[in-house]
Amino acid sequence: MTEIITDTQSLRQLVDELKAEPFVTVDTEFMREKTYWPKLCLVQLAGASRAAAVDPLAEGIDLAPLGELLADTSVLKVFHAARQDVEIFLLLFGAVPTPMFDTQVAAMVCGFGESVGYETLVNKLARASIDKSSRFTDWSRRPLTEKQATYALADVTHLRTVYEKLARLLEDSGREEWLDEEMATLNAAETYETKPDVAWERIRTRSLDRRFLGLVRELGAWRERQAQSRNVPRTFITKDETLLEMASSQPKTVDDLRRVRGLPKWATEGAGGEEVLSCIARALAEPKGDLPDREPPRDLPRGLGPLIELLKVLLKMKSEEHGVARTLIASQDDLEMLAIDGPTAPIAALKGWRHEVFGEDALRLLSGDVALGARGRSIAVLSLSGEEAVLQSTRRKQRKRKLRKDDDTTDAGDGPADGTDDAGTISADIAAD
Repeated sequence: MTEIITDTQSLRQLVDELKAEPFVTVDTEFMREKTYWPKLCLVQLAGASRAAAVDPLAEGIDLAPLGELLADTSVLKVFHAARQDVEIFLLLFGAVPTPMFDTQVAAMVCGFGESVGYETLVNKLARASIDKSSRFTDWSRRPLTEKQATYALADVTHLRTVYEKLARLLEDSGREEWLDEEMATLNAAETYETKPDVAWERIRTRSLDRRFLGLVRELGAWRERQAQSRNVPRTFITKDETLLEMASSQPKTVDDLRRVRGLPKWATEGAGGEEVLSCIARALAEPKGDLPDREPPRDLPRGLGPLIELLKVLLKMKSEEHGVARTLIASQDDLEMLAIDGPTAPIAALKGWRHEVFGEDALRLLSGDVALGARGRSIAVLSLSGEEAVLQSTRRKQRKRKLRKDDDTTDAGDGPADGTDDAGTISADIAAD
């Protein structure tokens, strides 16, 4: 039988026992489909010899001992995909669990792929399987079934083995500091803050008109505040399309609001309607210098596409060579900025371990000091001879002059048509032709 804690005294005894452990695995079950804030329904904890589920919905239970455990710096808290769990604990206890280890992030550092799932890690590292049939059950209903409890505890019992093997891989590869860099975001309380004033940034619109964006910002903040105070999903207040319609039509009266499709009745009359109209009036009166701005979609300079594709090849090669997820090293936007700005690009790929793994060779590739070429069935970074490097430098300067002269209206290039040099290698300079 699985153990479910339903009273404060039993929780205190469990926590006192777990405080003696070097690490504790933690998971939660919660509901959020019909609420803004997550409703915590179960907390699973496991030590070396004991695993139990804590029922936060049990009558009279005080979760303070759990908060003490999560704040105990002598006990490492191990999660998988921790972000939503940590958000819940931050709301409950006012602090992020510390110290913390996320097996999903660690797995990406160790080369298990992008956002690897818990089930995959359990299969590969714990040599076990998980019955996922209870994953989408209603965790708020009581009593919990034995099947639900068994499923829930499996999420922390197998996690111990997963953690131990990932920790060993990190130690053997000397990548503990890599993980520390990636965990910095999860360890920061501001990561989980929900600020109404920035809610508009999630709303997609093609317009770059600053007054229009100011209206979207005010209305987005209004919706976020309403969703928080009513504890419902923001789409239960109104959808993005309705906010954009109001930003465009700029209703001035209650009658105008009533004509807005998708706006709830309480937001078109009385205090609710006045609040919406006040948001709109405030945005219309805001000084132009205080209005939000969005960068227009970036048009890549002609000839840069092949260079970015070349950087992608290098990124994939380095990802496989070092056994680390590509998205952890650099994103598509990072590659574009790197191709445009070179060593001055403000990207993480040119700092820390990413620079060592990828950034250094990427800059050498961009400068024409190295090339990519086939070596057997793999790709390798090949150093160019002094004569070749001079040739590539000359070609690069000629191309820049030609691009300036043509004002980006014609293709530039003087290398071979297929983008390869006589030695069969692909260099950054040639690929840009």
